[in-house]
Amino acid sequence: MKKENLPVAIIGGGPIGLAAAAHLTKRRIPFILFEIGISVGSNFLSWGHVRVFSPWKYNIDKVAEELLSETGWMCPNKDDLPTGKDLVDLYLLPLANHPQLKPHIHLNSRVMSINRKGLDKMKTAGRDEKPFVIRIEQNGSIIYFEAKAVLDASGTWNQPNPIGSGGVFAEGEKDLSEYVYYGIPDVKKGELRTYKDKNVLVVGGGHSAINVLLDLADIQEEHPETKLNWVLRKKDISAVYGGQNDDALEARGTLGIRIEALVNSGRLKVFTPFHILSLSKTKAGIEVLGNHDGKTTTIESIDRVISNTGSRPNLDIIRERRIDMDSSLESVFDLAGLIDPNIHSCGTVRPHGEKELVSCHM
Repeated sequence: MKKENLPVAIIGGGPIGLAAAAHLTKRRIPFILFEIGISVGSNFLSWGHVRVFSPWKYNIDKVAEELLSETGWMCPNKDDLPTGKDLVDLYLLPLANHPQLKPHIHLNSRVMSINRKGLDKMKTAGRDEKPFVIRIEQNGSIIYFEAKAVLDASGTWNQPNPIGSGGVFAEGEKDLSEYVYYGIPDVKKGELRTYKDKNVLVVGGGHSAINVLLDLADIQEEHPETKLNWVLRKKDISAVYGGQNDDALEARGTLGIRIEALVNSGRLKVFTPFHILSLSKTKAGIEVLGNHDGKTTTIESIDRVISNTGSRPNLDIIRERRIDMDSSLESVFDLAGLIDPNIHSCGTVRPHGEKELVSCHM
C-alpha cells in the first residue's frame, strides 16, 4: 500500500487521542488508535475519584461533541466539575463507541517501538517516503502496523518521577516500594484501611499532592490517630497556594484556600525545602533522611509514603525516531518554553496546539 493511503496512528486513548480521532474522522482521514489499557481513559480511571477543577466546558472537544450529538448523546452540564471517572463514563466511552471510531480503536495494545520501514535511525536516503512501522504487543502477540503519520498522545501518567533528590531514586526507594504509592490513591474509600490511623508522608508541591492531603485531612477528623506530613522542595510554602480568590478557575482557587487553612491549623507537619536522600526500614516504620533547608534531617516512624512528584514521558518507543527535543523538559522545543515549571504554573500556560506540537523531525 502506498504511504499516502495508510492511516494515521494515534498512541493513547485519553481525551487528546480520542479528540484527534474525532478530527481525523471529520476530515475523512483514516486512523488507527492504540490504547494500552482495557478501556479508553485507563489513566483517568486510576484517579477516578478525584474531581477536577476545570468544568466540563473545558474538557469536551468541539468536533467530538459534534460527532456525539449525532448519536443522541446527552452533554453534561458544562459548568459542572467532573471526576476522572465521569470524564470516562460520560464522555470518553461514548466517543470511543461512536460507530465511526470504534472499529479503529485497539485496546490492550502496548506500543513497543516506532521506526521508518526498513531504515534505522542513521539512514537518510528516501526516509521521507517510507511509512512508519508501529510494533504492538497485543494480547500476548506481536503485531506490526504501518502508518503515514504518528500522533503520540500517550501522556506521562504511568512514568512517575522518583521521590529522591535530583530526579533519581532515593537510596532504598525501590527496595521499599511496597510502602510507596505513586499517584492519587482513593484514601477515603477504597484505600481507607491502608491510610487511616497511620503516619502518612505526602511528597510533592502540586495539585495532586494537595488533593491527597485534603482527603487525608478529612480522614483525620474521623480517625484522629492519622498523622500527616508534607515534604516539598519549594523554598516558600505560599508558592503552592496559587491565586485563591483571584484564580480564574474557582475550584482551583479553593484548593489553595483549603490547603493554606490546613497548614495553618497545625494538623499537618510541613517540611520545606526538603530533598529526600534515602528511605530505610526500622522497627518503628520508614525513616526518611533528607536535606531540610540546608540541614540533614530525619523524618521517623512513617507508615506510608504517597508520591506526587510529577511524571515524564516514556522515550523508549521513539528511540528510532529523529526528533529535536528540549533537553530539560523532554518535549519538542516550541512547547518547552510554554510549560517550563521554572516559569509557569498550570494556571499560566497559554493555549497552544498543532503548531507547537509538530516542531519535530521523524
